[in-house]
Amino acid sequence: MVKVVVIGGGWAGSAAALAARKAGAQVTLLERTDMLLGTGLVGGIMRNNGRFTATEENIALGAPELFDAVDETARHKNMEFPGHKHATLYDVAKIEPAVKAKLLQAGVEIHFQARFTDVKKEGDRIVGVTAEGVGLVEGDVFIDATGTAGPQGNCTKYGNGCAMCILRCPSFGPRVSVAGKAGVQEIIGKKADGSFGAMSGSCKLHKESLSHEIVEELNRTGVKIVPIPAELQKKGALESKACQQYALKEFAENVILLDTGHAKLMTPYYPLEMLRQIPGFENARFEDPYAGGMGNSMRYLAMSPRTNALQVAGVENLFCGGEKAGLLVGHTEAIVTGTLAGHNAVRFALGMELLTLPTELAIGDAIDYVGKQMKTEEGLKFKYTFSGSVYFERMKQLGLYTTDVNAIKARVEKLGLTGVYAKKLVQSAQENAAK
Repeated sequence: MVKVVVIGGGWAGSAAALAARKAGAQVTLLERTDMLLGTGLVGGIMRNNGRFTATEENIALGAPELFDAVDETARHKNMEFPGHKHATLYDVAKIEPAVKAKLLQAGVEIHFQARFTDVKKEGDRIVGVTAEGVGLVEGDVFIDATGTAGPQGNCTKYGNGCAMCILRCPSFGPRVSVAGKAGVQEIIGKKADGSFGAMSGSCKLHKESLSHEIVEELNRTGVKIVPIPAELQKKGALESKACQQYALKEFAENVILLDTGHAKLMTPYYPLEMLRQIPGFENARFEDPYAGGMGNSMRYLAMSPRTNALQVAGVENLFCGGEKAGLLVGHTEAIVTGTLAGHNAVRFALGMELLTLPTELAIGDAIDYVGKQMKTEEGLKFKYTFSGSVYFERMKQLGLYTTDVNAIKARVEKLGLTGVYAKKLVQSAQENAAK
């Protein structure tokens, strides 16, 4: 039996665990906190712009489960907000149990409050990892999906201090990088001005603290746009965001709210006294981060050098997904990289050729392009996403962006990759060996 150990239960780790399990491996998932999904617990935006294409590619490749969970918990589908079309907004209060159910149904073994602390190595291979409350967990292949935010010191050093966000470092202990503990020299992203990291792109407001008119429109349409008086507009805040697809004029001149159960405020932070001067926000309070008037979590501080198969350079049996795999921003981006990492972990254990997705697919091109950009000083200053900014423009230029589901399926089929993630590799490899 092939044993895969996934460290980190965010969107990437959950996707990796599912993919490895579908490929026939025994899978153990170690999660630092008491819930899956990490920033996905306060995110909520899917299928907007090029993420639609990437979603349908991943489904055609054979990994629909997490997108099914999103659709099952969606509050709004096929909605628009400035710069973004055909978006789905999932309910942040319902998504985590839905994803957990998918993993348990698949047979993934999940350990909560199992913060990774160290690796046990033999040469260039990891043979086990230690986690609080669990001890030593041995495996054949390991996947680093620990993310790039935290610990508290990084938010203080590179941001405005611990903003008490959903990552909850003070409660469950700081994130520890598997690649870092294995001796890999990790990569730090930069803002446009050259300073390190990037601030999370949005906050959550307690919906009931807003005016009745705002709440009614949010619930009905999924979006509410409120003009900001000129004297209350924040200057320069959008440039600090990880989510550069929202660094648009409309987001600077208006309060843009999205309905994800909470009211998702599309700015990395907003001083509370300023926010409360805007009509309809007189009683506003932050839901995440609780100190959202001061700042937000700092991210992209620990990325791994990796191949296009998402194998970490320098450690033979370590793969990575999500933000660990580079400057790709978003839940969809985490799911598609996590899926590939989980699938390839099993291929590696079986001695099979690793899967590198061709650049004729948006997912393959994004992984390849971002990998190259991470090796340049200028490329480290950008964040890349299927939904906007630099990479979405590239998608359109290359003809990769489409909302034609049949065309996407045909593209995957032409490459001979339809359902590749759905194949049970362990069983097939054993049968071939018996022959």
